[in-house]
Amino acid sequence: MSARMASLVLEDGTTFKGRLFGAESSVSGEVVFQTGMVGYPEALTDPSYKSQILTLTYPMIGNYGVPKDETGEFGLSKWFESSRIHAAALIVGEVSENPSHWSASKSLDQWLREQGIPGLQGVDTRRLTKKIREKGTMLGKLMIEGTSADAIGFNNPDTRNLVKEVSIKEPTVFNPEGTVKITAIDCGIKYNQIRCLCQRGAQVTVVPWDYPLDSKEFDGLFISNGPGNPEYCPETVDNIRKVVCVENPKPVFGICLGHQLLSLVIGAKTYKMKYGNRGHNQPCIHKGTNRCFITSQNHGFAVDPQTLPVDWDVLFTNANDNSSEGIVHNHKPLFSVQFHPEHMAGPTDLVGLFDVFLDTVKDAKQGKARKSVKQRLMEHLTYPGSLDPDAFVRPRKVLVLGSGGLSIGQAGEFDYSGSQAIKALKEENIQTILINPNIATVQTSKGLADKVYFLPITPEYVTQNERPDGVLLTFGGQTALNCGVELTKQGVLEKYNVRVLGTPVASIEMTEDRKIFVEKMEEIDEHAVAAAERLGYPVLVRSAFALGGLGSGFANNRDEMIVLVTQAFAHTSQVLVDKSLKGWKEIEYEVVRDAYDNCVTVCNMENVDPLGIHTGESIVVAPSQTLNDHEYNMLRNTAIKVIRHLGVVGECNIQYALNPESEQYYIIEVNARLSRSSALASKATGYPLAYVAAKLSLGIPLSVLKNSVTNSTTANFEPSLDYCVVKVPRWDLSKFLRVSTKIGSSMKSVGEVMAIGRSFEEAFQKALRMVDENCVGFDHTIKPESDEELETPTDKRIFVLAAALHAGYTVERLYELTKIDHWFLHKMKNIADHKKILEMFIQDESAMPPEVMRKAKQLGFSDKQIAQAVQSTELAVRKLRRAWKILPVVKQIDTVAAEWPAHTNYLYLTYHGSESDVLFEQPHVMVIGSGVYRIGSSVEFDWCAVGCIMELRKMGYQTIMVNYNPETVSTDYDMCDRLYFDEISFEVVMDIYEMENPEGVILSMGGQLPNNIAMSLHRQQCRILGTSPEFIDNAENRFKFSRMLDTIGISQPRWKELSEIESAVSFCETVGYPCLVRPSYVLSGAAMNVAYSDSDLEKFLSNAVAVSKEHPVVISKFIQEAKEIDVDAVACDGEVIAIAVSEHVENAGVHSGDATLVTPPQDINQKTMERIKLIVHAIGQELQVTGPFNLQLIAKDDQLKVIECNVRVSRSFPYVSKTLGVDLVALATRVIMGEDVETVGLMKGIGIVGVKVPQFSFSRLAGADVVLGVEMTSTGEVACFGEDRYEAYLKAMLSTGFKIPKKNILLSIGSYKNKSELLPTVQTLEGLGYSLYASLGTADFYTEHGVKVMAVDWPFEEESDCPNKDKQRNIMDYLEENHFDLVINLSMRNSGGRRLSSFVTKGYRTRRMAIDYSVPLITDIKCTKLFVQALKQIGQAPHVKTHVDSMTSQKLIRLPGENSLVHYFSTSNLTIPLLCVLVLHFSFV
Repeated sequence: MSARMASLVLEDGTTFKGRLFGAESSVSGEVVFQTGMVGYPEALTDPSYKSQILTLTYPMIGNYGVPKDETGEFGLSKWFESSRIHAAALIVGEVSENPSHWSASKSLDQWLREQGIPGLQGVDTRRLTKKIREKGTMLGKLMIEGTSADAIGFNNPDTRNLVKEVSIKEPTVFNPEGTVKITAIDCGIKYNQIRCLCQRGAQVTVVPWDYPLDSKEFDGLFISNGPGNPEYCPETVDNIRKVVCVENPKPVFGICLGHQLLSLVIGAKTYKMKYGNRGHNQPCIHKGTNRCFITSQNHGFAVDPQTLPVDWDVLFTNANDNSSEGIVHNHKPLFSVQFHPEHMAGPTDLVGLFDVFLDTVKDAKQGKARKSVKQRLMEHLTYPGSLDPDAFVRPRKVLVLGSGGLSIGQAGEFDYSGSQAIKALKEENIQTILINPNIATVQTSKGLADKVYFLPITPEYVTQNERPDGVLLTFGGQTALNCGVELTKQGVLEKYNVRVLGTPVASIEMTEDRKIFVEKMEEIDEHAVAAAERLGYPVLVRSAFALGGLGSGFANNRDEMIVLVTQAFAHTSQVLVDKSLKGWKEIEYEVVRDAYDNCVTVCNMENVDPLGIHTGESIVVAPSQTLNDHEYNMLRNTAIKVIRHLGVVGECNIQYALNPESEQYYIIEVNARLSRSSALASKATGYPLAYVAAKLSLGIPLSVLKNSVTNSTTANFEPSLDYCVVKVPRWDLSKFLRVSTKIGSSMKSVGEVMAIGRSFEEAFQKALRMVDENCVGFDHTIKPESDEELETPTDKRIFVLAAALHAGYTVERLYELTKIDHWFLHKMKNIADHKKILEMFIQDESAMPPEVMRKAKQLGFSDKQIAQAVQSTELAVRKLRRAWKILPVVKQIDTVAAEWPAHTNYLYLTYHGSESDVLFEQPHVMVIGSGVYRIGSSVEFDWCAVGCIMELRKMGYQTIMVNYNPETVSTDYDMCDRLYFDEISFEVVMDIYEMENPEGVILSMGGQLPNNIAMSLHRQQCRILGTSPEFIDNAENRFKFSRMLDTIGISQPRWKELSEIESAVSFCETVGYPCLVRPSYVLSGAAMNVAYSDSDLEKFLSNAVAVSKEHPVVISKFIQEAKEIDVDAVACDGEVIAIAVSEHVENAGVHSGDATLVTPPQDINQKTMERIKLIVHAIGQELQVTGPFNLQLIAKDDQLKVIECNVRVSRSFPYVSKTLGVDLVALATRVIMGEDVETVGLMKGIGIVGVKVPQFSFSRLAGADVVLGVEMTSTGEVACFGEDRYEAYLKAMLSTGFKIPKKNILLSIGSYKNKSELLPTVQTLEGLGYSLYASLGTADFYTEHGVKVMAVDWPFEEESDCPNKDKQRNIMDYLEENHFDLVINLSMRNSGGRRLSSFVTKGYRTRRMAIDYSVPLITDIKCTKLFVQALKQIGQAPHVKTHVDSMTSQKLIRLPGENSLVHYFSTSNLTIPLLCVLVLHFSFV
């Protein structure tokens, strides 16, 4: 049955069309908006909304249904604020048809129908809210379609005495046993006010609004809230005046309307506000302590504080609009507040005012009025441990610890948080020193920190050289925290008088050290197992001081338990065993607290996946969707209690397990640092947590900071969202051999995306496409349905769910299998159901009703997805959609649900809306970002995109950024003029392009993703800046590129385009195996493989064709034992302007992202260098490159061959730019925009050598084999500098967590060739005094050559049969005991190939055990030689050399003569002092 249509008509004639729900009736009233995200049952039954048409700004309402009306304590309704709905009508974006909550007895629709109240859904509530904000509260009427316009008039409730309409008729007594008597005047009282008085021991007599008062009848008077204009209650005012305006009045407390009435009694004035304050996040500042509290409010009138008589004072003031929020008498027991301290829906941070009131009443009754109520309030609201702002000394120089290389569980989010912290410190004029060896990050660029050290983040390095007076530990993930805790334990910070800013180390230890939560478990096996048996399996095992659930897992029995505990102890010294709460809901809150105890929760998030899956592996939605108001605020209050108790200053994250059948909950963990969730929460709400936390660590009060989005309101508030955010993780498990695809309590995902929409379905489908550009959305064709895969989650479970829905599984059955909340399953079913409707229009999409298309777009379907359903093409669907005017609108994220105007442009597209929030007037330049972090495309591309935007802004252009990765700096809304947080797909980029009409689009700064849509955009006449898309295609398309090289006579390995298997096999036989299979348009070598035989070839070919369906696959001869060279360059119209060359340490065959790079190159002779330059010039010319490009070459036997070319920035751009001192991205940006730049030529560097080393995350990927090949497996990188490559290499290795061996080294070397090549190296190790151990074959070889080696063997497989117990200790025993400090293991086939067999070799087991037991491991022959050479030359961790290791934002110039120095800043806007100009002049003389 299709819903009836209706419209909301405002008094100025504006009309909002929508679908009717609830009762079928037309009504009129005053239109108001409320910004709370939960609490609709409480709001609708609040008598203060009498005769108002209530608009809720949060778009999805009714998710948790309506509970049945039960009577609770004192005979009051348990769930509602009064006996019926008082609002005239309800206006929402979308009402939930299938509510899901244990307390629900009916849907919101049913309840409204029963109560005779109409509702309207499908309205652009944001547009309506903005209208009310700009024009003020307006009258309106809700008209059912077909009703004549004059059948109903505009009814103005302000002209009626609404209080009389809602007040009780006869006095009623509650809690007759109470010890003090309170008379409560009912002007529209809410049940919870009565409850709060009764709970504190009062006998409450509720009397009608005009009841004559006699002070002999009560010990205290309470005046309630109520609707309408206070001036319509003269009787009430007169009655109150008789008992208040006397010499010794009894105590009086008023709330909301009661506050306005008390003000009128004493002669103050009230006025009608423009649109009132209605919501759960109004910040109020207490006069006297200056503390700021979050309050719930619902009022349209206010008191003018200027009109207060003498003897009265302001009690609270609204921090946003400065309206009066409370008054108090200087010595009489009289006070009132405008907000609701007792609110059922919303925060109860000031519910203690009831305690103050009743204590005053009790004391007055006993004649002990020792203190005035004003003094009592002052004492009640003072925080004893508050910082004295005058005594707090600001640091001059602060050390910020970064997070090092990106790894699973600790990725780009710390680049974002660290750069925010540096920005915050710089604004306060504090000198910043950063230590972070991750060269690809934005925070390590010039112009941010005053000085950056590219060094390992270890106590030894952190303490050398600089002497800061403050240090920040919470912005660099676990790496920084662990280092900080260590420095504190060693007493280093105390010794040098360095303060830890923000959260104290003791609090960090409390949250990190799981031992404090449970008793110590020393004798691990016994105790852990005993604990598990006491708790009852299944249990969750977790290790302390680890990130991303490292070393954690669920154990279902004793054996699994012992395995888990043993592994966990390899990573940490302490393990916690918890009762498993699998299947419960997982909820997370981000909390912020300052040194004055002001506390807010910024964002709450709910995991779609139930507990048991690490939150980094879960699909997460913000704000929570299935919590009712009571649960939401119960967890909020707990979060605030915990953060206060721990003494956190800054930001903290708390995770809960919540029982889906009751209000029972547990705290799972607290992170007293910025985490992955904080980056997500910052982007989801627009509240910059890291920036705020850094400011708070300097002793700045939260209430003084401004909301950076509105620029007018305070940062001491809790954001209101009027959209929904969905985060989905990205896994790259297919890149690893032998890795289980099951997901659980230990994190394996390498990146995440965030999508924004005004419905769950819209955001959810967007997010699935963002994770993988080849996915069209919630697609049932990706995986078959399978009960097993629904029960034990894998990285692709969501697609199994899609298949199951398509196959007709019921929501109930899916809930049993997955324990995903019914609400989410119903939403997914909506998508699956609509897909079936679309399929009714196969091959005839124009017969589809426009409404079906519109609904599809609102459910998040992409044009391509609709095209798939109707068997048409994306362009045909797009054309039809545009003809039907079904276009997206642009909405702003403003943190306040449109209550205040936004000054930033943080934008997303949605089909749930009727107008855009922004105007498209000025031309911008559009830069496309890099999308989701994955193996192969990570923070280095973000550095390029950010560098490009900054350069464009310097050049005076307005910029647009399109990206959707919440971990990045590029998606920070103050980096660019307009941030579109949306998909990077042809459809969305084209939609934005058509609205914005920019000067052009830059695709070359975001890695592979933007390049993939270059041709599609180009065909639609999109202005692409830089290299023409036709030439991009010539480089990306392997066939065209190989053909072009042949044409211009540049050598390359022999190649052939694949047409069918036979010709491929014959080609390989001609050139001889091994051969390389390479698909087009891929990143990080996806599906690239080295085939050693025909069977390998067939398997790899089918993989490659699957990855690049529309593009050719090329096979080429794989050249072994060659040197690989990487070239990054910038050209202008084919003329090369700058060239940077790096060489790989490993032989060719290791993907350049996994290789160790050295620049400037150390082993390339002059002749080869000249040839490289010639090749780069020839290719740049042929492809007519304008902007960045990158080439990979191999050199063997004095021959150079080209293997590939990317016409975009590459992974090594930040590394070469920072090492060689020329910012290639800034240069490329100027070239792309057509500016003349000077030719740089070959970049020779600045006298130091940089070595870039990959950061692997194998310890997170149980079972993955640690061999490197042509497909990339590293998750990040670090780079360090030295005067030679040895020094740089050692520092870089230490930065990845490598430890220099002290004593024992295990050698296990495959081929004879490798053994003999390593002989001198092994002799060096012996000479350095190491004890060498080796596997049998290796030991024999070196013993023969006179090296002292102890042979160790693997255990025999059938050793259990041996009765002989005193057997020799084997490799496994040694590894388990951490006997070795280093393992050198070179496998037999060492050249890019991946073994196809599942045969577990001894080499694999050695490598895997080394990883599992945290033993440093080297698996490459060239790296082994370099490492040992470095050990020989340097011996231990190299010392810090400031001129080598650090990069400053300032320059030093030395004058001739006595050691005089002139200091000047090289920031762009400062001119060089005159003195320096002279200096420069002299130095040439």
